[in-house]
Amino acid sequence: MEPQSTSEAPSPPQNGDPQGDGAVASATPTEAAMSFLDHLEELRWSLLKGFGGVLAAIIACSFFSGWIIENVLLGPTHADFFMYSVLGIENPESIQLLNRTLTGQFFAQIGAIAAVGTVAGSPIFVYFMWKFVEPGLYPEERQGLTFAALAATFFFVLGICFGYLVITPIALQFFEGWTISENIVNEFDISKYFSMVTFWAFSIGVLFELPVVVYFLTKVGLVTPYILREYRRYALLTVLVIGAFFTPPDPFSQMLVAVPLLLLYEGSVYVSVFAQRRRRKKMREAGVEPET
Repeated sequence: MEPQSTSEAPSPPQNGDPQGDGAVASATPTEAAMSFLDHLEELRWSLLKGFGGVLAAIIACSFFSGWIIENVLLGPTHADFFMYSVLGIENPESIQLLNRTLTGQFFAQIGAIAAVGTVAGSPIFVYFMWKFVEPGLYPEERQGLTFAALAATFFFVLGICFGYLVITPIALQFFEGWTISENIVNEFDISKYFSMVTFWAFSIGVLFELPVVVYFLTKVGLVTPYILREYRRYALLTVLVIGAFFTPPDPFSQMLVAVPLLLLYEGSVYVSVFAQRRRRKKMREAGVEPET
């Protein structure tokens, strides 16, 4: 009878090591799909939490609906609105609003509360989006994205304040005083008034995001400081057109929008220089020669 061998039989391949040689194979397609689905589920919950925060802010604002309607929505219609004295507008006229539709006042109230709540809750939404992308970033990327998120929130709120506190009062007084006949009295509809105030505030808020947009475009190589400087004259023409589009047809109001946008454009040039330097540094660290 032959003696049994003392050597152990090879162990069966472990999961992830089909050859049994110690080399771990890559994840199976099912595992990869599960990982992707997990990320989608996490994104879904982040979006729900973000929108939930905005909804909570809107609900909180509903408890102060009276103050919001009188001081925020209807504030610029009062002759004693504080921005008229700040802007140097003498003898401002009170704006008379009318409701010509069955649901006009209802939707104006709901819209005003929703608009103020959205602005108040936007940092909560940005926070949960940041928490979603943070685990997949390197430390230096986290710092850059944190700065970008804070800058985007700051410039958006700054633009909304500029549109509401500067553009809206000037536009209202301009259109209040614009008449083509003494037989025509200016009485504005509450629905049109609310839509225009919302348009002026939120559109200027979006325009003020220019430095943040330039930062990301420079990071991916689509924009360079040279391009921004080369097209500066076209930028001047563009901001003048934008100023004419978002303001009443008078030079003063157009310059009120054009000058801040031009300053933001010039600031974006320096933002682009900073972003390009960081991009070239990372390319050199990765052994890639940056483009000139």
